[in-house]
Amino acid sequence: MAESIMLDKAKDFAVDIVNICKTIKESKRESVLTNQLLRSGTSIGANIHESKYAYSSTDFVYKMQIALKECYESEYWLELLFRTSYLSKVEYDKLKNNCGAIRRMLISSINTAKGK
Repeated sequence: MAESIMLDKAKDFAVDIVNICKTIKESKRESVLTNQLLRSGTSIGANIHESKYAYSSTDFVYKMQIALKECYESEYWLELLFRTSYLSKVEYDKLKNNCGAIRRMLISSINTAKGK
């Protein structure tokens, strides 16, 4: 159940990332940072989805840890886009908060799985 909520949040985050990157590429002609964010921001949900089909608890934790690393990386690219004025404060805060919520869910899920 918790993975389903987390996956839904990650998918929503990925859609937001795709849309914001598309807007930045079209309006501001920036592609280096947005391509990195696009890759990491969409990878979070893909790894959570893949973890549902893990063949062991070790594999599950591994996939979730990859998703967590992609989450941290996304936060980095978001901050760079904000600090270089490609993202407004409102856009940055919304995306950072959503990414942070997913990150906290991932950490909780990983800790629970490791405790079993």
